[in-house]
Amino acid sequence: MFSWMQFLSYAIVTAVTPGPNNIMSMSNAGRQGFKKTLPFNLGIWAGFSIVMMLCTFFCNTLSVLIPKIKTPMLFLGAAYILYLAWKTFRSSSVIEEDARQGSFLSGLALQFVNPKIYIYCIVSMEAYILPYYHGQWDKLTFFALLLAFIGFAFTLLWSLFGSVFKLLFSRYARITNTVMALLLVYCAVSLFL
Repeated sequence: MFSWMQFLSYAIVTAVTPGPNNIMSMSNAGRQGFKKTLPFNLGIWAGFSIVMMLCTFFCNTLSVLIPKIKTPMLFLGAAYILYLAWKTFRSSSVIEEDARQGSFLSGLALQFVNPKIYIYCIVSMEAYILPYYHGQWDKLTFFALLLAFIGFAFTLLWSLFGSVFKLLFSRYARITNTVMALLLVYCAVSLFL
């Protein structure tokens, strides 16, 4: 039976942790304000949706062509999540800003070079969704767009509280990084439960 709790805990924890989308959204909003960051965030959502659909198609097709790919993909995904946990735990309290302006096209283009969202989709599909909905394109499309929306929602949250998060990360960096790292470790372990 499909576990919404495990799926959503993985999707939310992965989406909320720092990555290119969240850091850029926070940085842009800290410099330009929330309203001026909206085109960038809408570009993220559009690109995120496209990448999620492509990854979903890729995962479904590979699962048919190479059924034994699930286990290596889970190990690869778990290893990457543990790497993110380590990097999050070890990161400093300094948030690096990118000097580029946040346009729709820059948000869209960022998605095609953002490894975090590829792993996010591949692990979601292989570990949680494809075992139950393999080949059911209506459901797979729903989950791909749900993953994109969850990611988009957290980039908006990071934008909305850009200056607050910046302050929190610099003031309480060790606690925040430790909690996020532990949540990522939980996600990596839960792939095999």
